[in-house]
Amino acid sequence: MRSHGRRALVALSAIVLILTIPATSVGAGQTADYVVVAEPGASSSAVKAAVKAAGGKVTGQNAAIDTYSATGPASGFILAVSASAAVDSAAHARPIGSIPGAKPVKELVPDADAIAAANARGNAQSKKPGGGSTAGLDPLDGDQWGLKMVRSDLAREVNAGDRRVLVGIIDSGIDFSHPDLDGQVDFGLSRNFAPDIPSIDGPCEAASCIDPVGTDDNGHGTHVAGIVAAEANGLGISGVAPGVRLVALKGGQDSGFVFLDPVINALTYAADNGVDVVNMSFYVDPWLYNCQNNPADSPEAQAEQRAIVIALSRALDYAHGKNVTLINALGNNHEDVGHPRTDLSSPDFPGGTSYPRVIDNATCLSLPAEGPHVIGVSSLGPSTAKADYSNYGVEQISVSAPGGWFRDLLGTPDFRTNPNQILSTWSRGAAVANGWVDPTTGEITGAGVAAAMVKSCNASACGLYRYIQGTSMAAPHATGVAALIVSRFGIKDNKLGGLRLAPDKTEFVLLETAAEHACPNPPLRDYGPEGRPDEFDALCEGDLEFNGFYGSGIVDAYAAVTEKLELPD
Repeated sequence: MRSHGRRALVALSAIVLILTIPATSVGAGQTADYVVVAEPGASSSAVKAAVKAAGGKVTGQNAAIDTYSATGPASGFILAVSASAAVDSAAHARPIGSIPGAKPVKELVPDADAIAAANARGNAQSKKPGGGSTAGLDPLDGDQWGLKMVRSDLAREVNAGDRRVLVGIIDSGIDFSHPDLDGQVDFGLSRNFAPDIPSIDGPCEAASCIDPVGTDDNGHGTHVAGIVAAEANGLGISGVAPGVRLVALKGGQDSGFVFLDPVINALTYAADNGVDVVNMSFYVDPWLYNCQNNPADSPEAQAEQRAIVIALSRALDYAHGKNVTLINALGNNHEDVGHPRTDLSSPDFPGGTSYPRVIDNATCLSLPAEGPHVIGVSSLGPSTAKADYSNYGVEQISVSAPGGWFRDLLGTPDFRTNPNQILSTWSRGAAVANGWVDPTTGEITGAGVAAAMVKSCNASACGLYRYIQGTSMAAPHATGVAALIVSRFGIKDNKLGGLRLAPDKTEFVLLETAAEHACPNPPLRDYGPEGRPDEFDALCEGDLEFNGFYGSGIVDAYAAVTEKLELPD
């Protein structure tokens, strides 16, 4: 839920659940958790011996990508274990130290009966037969200009998505009790890979510090999920592909940080369990750019970044090899990612430890956006203009999609209004925790109105929704279209069940059916009239077929389910 360079979940919002985190120090005798990346072909015994020699202990293994979870000394472990011939490198798996006085607001413990009922409805829905389902529109869909821009309103008359298609949401969780999502999520497949870290997430709700599946203490994941596949049920909103199912893969902390270990475990789990498309609206903390040999970094920091690059690349390769289409938000740092500015935000944890880093584009990567097989998505406002905050550039972009832009439509009464952003589902617990909803009456408070909260009810239920913006919102529009592509072209998987489509074919259709959009004229976009400083000015390079603002074009759900195409072998 934070902007690129401040928080790894990459939505933008005026009022968000964030923490101000002071710098921490590492005391003698402290331990930390690590991801250890083995050299290809290294035996498990050799890696365990190397970890032990460095003063640590192996606590788990991801055999799919040859990484190990370990605990070890908080100081010196990364360089010590990396010296072994069996180990390539290592990285912190999660923060170290403690944060005195940090007391973030937590979600109320959910009502067990309500969650159980939601799970039952979701599992019943998941047993419905697949096929070319259709769907109507919901009461608030008129406020979802993004649905119309990607032509989901037309696509659903032909194909609203197949129940056999699974979309993984690697994020802060999904509130299964939301009436637009309770029948859309596969509870049995959903998992939490990111245990609470009390020093940044607040007190644990469960003894294990693992939040129950079906909760979202942040809100970001619930918002993303609704854009992809909120149910067309006559209440609130519907998603781009309301006929598909969602899998909640909690890989982000409640506080908004996203660390390496949960992400790689979520990716390999998705690959092994039949997930067709994965949405990743984040970058991996603590480095905005992971550099191999940046002279500003210490040897330990260089080794850590190398571990992040290798481990995440292996996980992305593994998922791609098992027919998972990978979609990522391009980021909210308003820069051409092929010509990065000096990084002033890394490392973003612990707080107060960042320092200026000149970024060499040839040896530094923003991940997962610049990882293998990843489809990068830029963000557009309702006018189809590139949002001022959105990253861009011909080197990384694949397509563009609606992500919202509060400052769009300059010169009209709609300038700087909430409807220019993206309306989607929001977690009740996160809303209550922030004081945006009264826990007794369920009504939106004055603070909730200021936070752009919306409530919608029918005779049997009420749902909460919120307007926010970011490339986090653009990516799930593309993810929804990708899910429709798998619904149309996928082949039955006799081993895992469901439908499968090679991700290169999914990407081919996504790009081929995107609506081409030329650069602005002149191609240098000046955001000064919208109140932005010169650093926001952006040069659009390329032509109508492919350029740095729009990639191959704006994703188009209707074209994806109707256009005659011959898929590549």
